[in-house]
Amino acid sequence: MVRSEPQIKVGICTGQEVRFRLNGLFRLEDLLLSGTFRARAEAEGVRVFDGKGREILHRVEVLFRPEGKATFTIYDVTIGINFHWERKQEEIFYGYLKFIASDADNITAVNEIPLEDYLVSVISSEMSDTAPLEFLKAHAVISRSWLMAMLEQKGKQALPVKPSRIEDGEIIRWYDRKEHELFDVCADDHCQRYQGIGFSQGGRAGEAVRATRGLFLIRDNEICDARYHKACGGLTEDFATAWEDKEVPCLSSVADSAIKRPPIRTEREARNWILSRPDAYCNVADIQILQHVLPVFDRETENFFRWQVEYSRTELEEIIGEKTEIDVGILHDLVPLMRGASGRIFRLQIIGSKGSVIVGKELEIRRLLSRSHLLSSAFIVSIERDPFHVPARFILQGAGWGHGVGLCQIGAAVMADSGFKAMEILLHYFSGASLKQLY
Repeated sequence: MVRSEPQIKVGICTGQEVRFRLNGLFRLEDLLLSGTFRARAEAEGVRVFDGKGREILHRVEVLFRPEGKATFTIYDVTIGINFHWERKQEEIFYGYLKFIASDADNITAVNEIPLEDYLVSVISSEMSDTAPLEFLKAHAVISRSWLMAMLEQKGKQALPVKPSRIEDGEIIRWYDRKEHELFDVCADDHCQRYQGIGFSQGGRAGEAVRATRGLFLIRDNEICDARYHKACGGLTEDFATAWEDKEVPCLSSVADSAIKRPPIRTEREARNWILSRPDAYCNVADIQILQHVLPVFDRETENFFRWQVEYSRTELEEIIGEKTEIDVGILHDLVPLMRGASGRIFRLQIIGSKGSVIVGKELEIRRLLSRSHLLSSAFIVSIERDPFHVPARFILQGAGWGHGVGLCQIGAAVMADSGFKAMEILLHYFSGASLKQLY
């Protein structure tokens, strides 16, 4: 278990060329540099050029060390990769900047930074720096815990569980944190959002990190794998619905309210639940509260507690064909086979005129039924049919945003806005956990 603050290596972006600016003085071997540059993959190495196109250095790895509090900017960083909010933006960072030759055609930009400084950016990238302080403190604890739990698990399994099973008529995949070879953690939603210092200028995220320095969620003498998502829809989900088939005690379903609620067990219960709007912390439509807690691009997703998506049959056939490379023919039905405690489907049967296929788990279902991703897999299906009883339109009515496991970010922010303290928020979402200072 960690005993001192580690240095974290964060993969920012990968490509054939990366444009960047040194905002202040950086040392590159025996050179002291500032200004605009580009790094390019060439001859199985990294070539660095200045703003006038002159080559400065050619190495397999290139390391820029800041002098004092100098920062660097990377241009055209893609965020929200494959999600509906995907876009490019320039980002500013503290710490070391390293370029590594990933392969013959690409280089990777890596930011080396102390864990606590890394967390300031994570928290203000995941949520708004103007969110309630007690919520940001809770987020600092779970972001710190999740990262260290992942790093401590790395290499522990002698026989790692394969996150996919593709057999005749069945596609079962789950998408956990990737085992990155060149760095510890990536900068996008697939690990934790890390979008530099541009969103943390108000300082509240920094205050939250300092107030919780070295504080971790612990259960059974291990750091909790503290997952989180944007909005659960009223009930959080069990770990196994989204990932490996195993029980993780601190990641079990809880009601996102002061009122205990039973888990969803049947299709009738799922339909009644999804078509209702129960009292829940994340059931909030107040624009002022959402502007207070969400980053700018997350505010573009207006309906997340309950939502609806409609497709023509032919459009949905096309999407499924592109994502699975399976021709099911005329799409007849989408049949939920297994749901988790929050109503999220983790086994779905797609039935067509040429056969059927079973897909799972939670994120794979969301991916296969959308050009990007559905907000969640907690949905029910209605079908409009033509006069010959052939499906003409599929209507998906859903609940929540994200995998639903662990802390509900919007629910937790609303709890803090209502006066709950960070510890109360954490213990609400993570069953049987406790807090422990490790450094």
